[in-house]
Amino acid sequence: MQVTETLAEGLKREIKVVIPKQEMEQELNVRLADAKDKVRINGFRPGKVPVAHLKKMYGKSIMADLVNEIVRDRPGKILAERGEKSATQPAISMTEDEAEADKILNAQADFEFTLSYEVIPPIELQSTDGISVVREVVEVSDEEVNEQIEKIAESARTFETKDGKAENGDRVTMNYLGKVDGEAFDGGAAEDAELVLGSGRFIPGFEDQLVGVKAGDEKQITVTFPAEYPAANLAGKEATFDITVKEVAAPSALEINDELASKLGIESVDRLKEIVRGQIESQYGNLTRQKVKRQILDQLDGMYQFETPQSLVDAEFENIWRQINTDLQQSGKTFEDEDTTEEEARAEYRKLAERRVRLGLVLSEIGEKAGVEVTEEEMQRALYAQLQQFPGQQKEILDFFRNTPGASASLRAPIFEEKVVDKLLSEIKVTDKTVSKEELMADDEEGAEAAAEKPAKKKAAPKKAKGEASAEAAEGEEAAPKKKATKKKAAEESAE
Repeated sequence: MQVTETLAEGLKREIKVVIPKQEMEQELNVRLADAKDKVRINGFRPGKVPVAHLKKMYGKSIMADLVNEIVRDRPGKILAERGEKSATQPAISMTEDEAEADKILNAQADFEFTLSYEVIPPIELQSTDGISVVREVVEVSDEEVNEQIEKIAESARTFETKDGKAENGDRVTMNYLGKVDGEAFDGGAAEDAELVLGSGRFIPGFEDQLVGVKAGDEKQITVTFPAEYPAANLAGKEATFDITVKEVAAPSALEINDELASKLGIESVDRLKEIVRGQIESQYGNLTRQKVKRQILDQLDGMYQFETPQSLVDAEFENIWRQINTDLQQSGKTFEDEDTTEEEARAEYRKLAERRVRLGLVLSEIGEKAGVEVTEEEMQRALYAQLQQFPGQQKEILDFFRNTPGASASLRAPIFEEKVVDKLLSEIKVTDKTVSKEELMADDEEGAEAAAEKPAKKKAAPKKAKGEASAEAAEGEEAAPKKKATKKKAAEESAE
């Protein structure tokens, strides 16, 4: 086998591989000899079929199998011998001329093919001594735990039917039909809908106009959908709702005791408090982790600057760009609405894609040198978590991971990445700082704009589609983030 480098331009490589016809014929003869004792052909005793006859009958198919094996197996060996890692699967090209291909299959011509690929650039790891982060920590107060438990008790509160007018805090059961310009719209109708007045679940002005209604009342109310309403066909529109009140019910007393805990399947109110405190601490811990991780990535970004494989950058950019356009389409907005142009946005997200790819390669190199591994048990837990996100679609999700090349990498990559971050945290200087929850939750938009929260990873599975518009849309919900928020979301999307 002859291997000749025909292109070495930046990270791009092109390799010409030639396997002489004599070598191909020699391997063919070995396989024919092996097949001689196995095939059964009428008119010949087992093991007595002449090789020439076998070659005439099966030579081409055996040679075709040999060609496929070479194309499948040799590229990896060639790159290993060259000490190179390909950024993506090498592109393989070979003759498309039927006459030439026929000669190859008959061992009458050398088998030639070309490998085209980009190499992963060598990364010289630097000392982590200069990296330092501030880890913001929130101490969870008893007051905050009690506030959360009160919300839980509120959601578990029972209601008793009452005579008379509805007041804030009462639950109204109703049928409603929403119309815009006299026409009903999708998601604007419901029967036996329950709404606690003052909860803020419905669009602004809806609940206020139900104060004072009684069972049996029929009423038409008029509201205006928020300008930032998720459904573009309703955003900013005035709508009427024809309402029939079926029941008004008053809330029971709000009590926080063992009986409440028992309703929730917990043995005692003390245990309930422990669980709630743990959940709050976990939520704050996740935010703390994100901020610490961003600090690490920002500093690594300043430490490592090298040419990135454009094939990886292209793929990452397409992932980001697809999500951005989906967000804009769902919100009915344009780039001009986001105070930018498509050209400017492309350039901006291209830089983001390059950063994410570069950081992904750096983290990969750090993890590889540190011997970081992802266990089978961790992979199984990640798969189970994916299945939980898509109830009713478990079979489709399993089929996706079984049948999609590289899909399992989308499970492995985030686990590997977090373990690398843990490794770095064990080496760098970490200073704990007690802050308020408001300080912890404050969005550092400037940092979010510059940082890729997660280096490039493949998306495991598509997100669920958003539901139809309804009168229950929460006040202030935005169909698409503003420019900075959109960028942050793109930066936090996972794709490998």
